[in-house]
Amino acid sequence: MPDPYHVLFLCTGNSARSILAEAVMNREGHGRFIAHSAGSRPTGTPNPFAISLLQREGFDTGFARSKSWDEFAAPGAPHLDFVFTVCDQAAAEECPYWPGQPMSAHWGLPDPAAVDGLDAVKALAFADTYRALVRRIQTFAALPLATLDKLAMQKRLTDIGQDKA
Repeated sequence: MPDPYHVLFLCTGNSARSILAEAVMNREGHGRFIAHSAGSRPTGTPNPFAISLLQREGFDTGFARSKSWDEFAAPGAPHLDFVFTVCDQAAAEECPYWPGQPMSAHWGLPDPAAVDGLDAVKALAFADTYRALVRRIQTFAALPLATLDKLAMQKRLTDIGQDKA
């Protein structure tokens, strides 16, 4: 089996969307992918609604921690093959230099952590975000990566982020 692809999911706080994406990619990637997550301004703590949802979905949440994207731009960090931003703020921010020029795309989703209201309303927002990430990640994981040229790959990654895949 070839070496797994390393995928980094970025968001501002690294407390919800990017952590959900990391968990889903590691499960849906079936060993072909190793997912990571990070934030430009990490909150320091995963969102409890994200952790609760992952646990209900059968994930071991021991991996979940809110961390800076600086960890992945430092010497000794994993070589990244793909970098996806999953929140609108991260798409507009200047990203650090990623050695090896990984493929990247913006897969923005509304922030479920910003939803106000009853816990049931917040949980529904997290569930919607989770389902959108599962759909995008399953589509991505099914791509014939070895046979796509760089331009075709970039188009497919962009389309996935716009739910046109």
